[in-house]
Amino acid sequence: MIKDDIRRELFAHQDVKYRDFQAKLIPGKNADVMIGVRTPELRKLAKEFAKNPRIGEFLEDLPHDYFDEDQLHAFILSGMKDYAACMDQVCRFLPYVDNWATCDQMSPKVFKKHRQALAIQADRWLDSTETYTIRFGIGMLMEHFLDEDFDLKYPERVADLRSDEYYVNMMIAWYFATALAKQWEAIIPYIENRRLDTWTHNKAIQKAIESYRITPEQKEYLRTLKIKK
Repeated sequence: MIKDDIRRELFAHQDVKYRDFQAKLIPGKNADVMIGVRTPELRKLAKEFAKNPRIGEFLEDLPHDYFDEDQLHAFILSGMKDYAACMDQVCRFLPYVDNWATCDQMSPKVFKKHRQALAIQADRWLDSTETYTIRFGIGMLMEHFLDEDFDLKYPERVADLRSDEYYVNMMIAWYFATALAKQWEAIIPYIENRRLDTWTHNKAIQKAIESYRITPEQKEYLRTLKIKK
C-alpha cells in the first residue's frame, strides 16, 4: 500500500531532536504522533509522491496517524494544478486539520488563478464551526485578496467574526496587521472604530507594530489606539 511506502520514507528521514523540538511548538501534539521530518524534506517528498498514480489512496485515507503525514498531505495539495480537484481535496482534508502548522503551510498555488471561485469558497469556510477551517479561510483572504483584488467586503467579513478560539482570533489579528501594511487608508478605520474584540484589536496592533512594512509614524499612531484593560 502507498500508505506504508510513505510511512517508511518518512521514518527514513526522521530527525528525533527536531521531532522533540517541534512537539513543544504545536499544542495538542506530542512525540508519539510526530516522526520529525524537516519541512524542506517534506516538500521534496510531496513532489515525488504527487507523481505516484496511487497517491489518491493516501489522500483518501483520513485521518492520518502522524502529524508528518498531515504535513505531507498539505504539501501535496499545495502543488496540485487542477483547481477543481484541488479544491475538492482541500475541502475534504480541512475537517481533519487540527493544528496551526498544517493549516498555515497549506497554500495551493493554483488558487491564485481562480480567485473569483476561491472567494466564494472562503466565505463558506468562515461559516464553519471548525477552528482550522475558519483559520484557513481567513488565511486565504489574507494571501489572495489584499492586493489587486482587494475589496472592503473581505475585511468586513473578517471583522464580523467572533470566536472563543485562540487560533481563530490570532489569525484575525494577523489578517488585520497585514491589511494595515497593504491597505492602510481602507483598514485603519477598523482599528479606530474598534471593530474587533479587545484582545484581537490589541493583538492586531501589536503585530502591525512589529512589521517592517508599517512606517514609524503609523506605528506611533497605532500605539495610541490600543485599548487599555
